[in-house]
Amino acid sequence: MDRIERTQEKFKQLFGGEPTKCEGTDAEFMRILQRFIFGEVCYVGSLDNRMRELITITVLAVNQTLPQLKAHVGACINVGLTPLEIRETIYQCAPFIGFPKTLNAISAMNEAFAAKGIALPIESAESVSEDTRYESGFAIQSHIYGDEIEQRYAWLPGDFATEIPKWLTELCFGDFCTRKGLDQKTRELLTVAMLAAMGGDEVQLRSHISGAIKVGNTAEEIVCALAHALPYMGVPRAFNALNCAKEILIKGE
Repeated sequence: MDRIERTQEKFKQLFGGEPTKCEGTDAEFMRILQRFIFGEVCYVGSLDNRMRELITITVLAVNQTLPQLKAHVGACINVGLTPLEIRETIYQCAPFIGFPKTLNAISAMNEAFAAKGIALPIESAESVSEDTRYESGFAIQSHIYGDEIEQRYAWLPGDFATEIPKWLTELCFGDFCTRKGLDQKTRELLTVAMLAAMGGDEVQLRSHISGAIKVGNTAEEIVCALAHALPYMGVPRAFNALNCAKEILIKGE
């Protein structure tokens, strides 16, 4: 197949329709966009449609491109992802992009769910209590990243020296990473794509690339995730992320 035929195939899989031909006011731009994303990018690398769509909605949530997010939530359903998997992908953005932006993404997601006839709220995914969120979060955090965070921030004044590291453990790892619906391998790969899309967080990106490898992602899968995210976050951020990943992926650790 040439890339026009591949675009038609992928577009039908994701959206159940036909790509742009001559319709609309900006058909030329849409043809460039669609043939690059759906005729080229989507066919390079090992990741399947399901993982690619989770990466896509993660980057769209980061960028707050909500009309496109709604469309791709629909695509997620079309390729067999469950509402729970989709919701957990959006929820886990909160510690990274903040609660207000995540609420915007949740609203767009729920509109897409309603359009698909999915009843809300969907099932609970909580697996920790107020008494266990620190312990459960620390178990995940220490396995992937060790226990040096508290020492790293011991210089902070007063209670902040203990509270800020505790917030990281309880919020990022306890409240979100313990939730049902996504395994740790998937969560870490999505986090790599999320940090790449945010930009300006090279320290955290390198850490999470190492973490993604530790929980079972291959170098090829990480590169594929960043390459798939490229059309949605732009070439500079994708190349910055690849430069961050280079030394880690060559070493494989």
